[in-house]
Amino acid sequence: MFENNDQLLPPLPAVVTEPTLEHMLRHFEVEQFLIEEAALLDQGKFQDWLALFAEDVRYWMPIRRTMTTKDTARQFTRPGQMAFIDDDHAMLAMRVRRLKTGYAWAEDPPSRVRRLVTNIRITAATEDEIEVYSNFYTHRVRLEKEEDTWVGHRQDRLRRVDGALKIRQRAIFIESTVLQSPNLSNFF
Repeated sequence: MFENNDQLLPPLPAVVTEPTLEHMLRHFEVEQFLIEEAALLDQGKFQDWLALFAEDVRYWMPIRRTMTTKDTARQFTRPGQMAFIDDDHAMLAMRVRRLKTGYAWAEDPPSRVRRLVTNIRITAATEDEIEVYSNFYTHRVRLEKEEDTWVGHRQDRLRRVDGALKIRQRAIFIESTVLQSPNLSNFF
């Protein structure tokens, strides 16, 4: 699932992408889930967004390094190494609570953010878990002149909990090696 075959969780069996009704329904469900997640974030409904995560979630954004062609397998830091973000549920909840305190200077006044999620592919699945690959484009405007854009891909593991999908694991791989943004206060 992850770059360099570094797994945060054991791999799931690959899915056959034949256009069966079962596959199309699963893909539609996953696509709608990710679109709704982006809408919740864009609307600033962070508590509702947090409810989409499993209690044992790992939300991880490794650092990307520029490497020569022969070393591209090492362009991202690995699990356990330094990362831009490496949060569990408690840390995500703290970040969400902080946004409401009035002391989150990087988000007061709140940024205007738009998230696009595309190229959604189910790469592996069992009855209870689904691995999903998607591309994202996140554009943030802060105050009058600050603008930030993040482009990359995500690798998610979704788990079915009481019939609903929850994010069990998210790895966020951005294309940039240097972040131009003064802060990383938004969610991906």
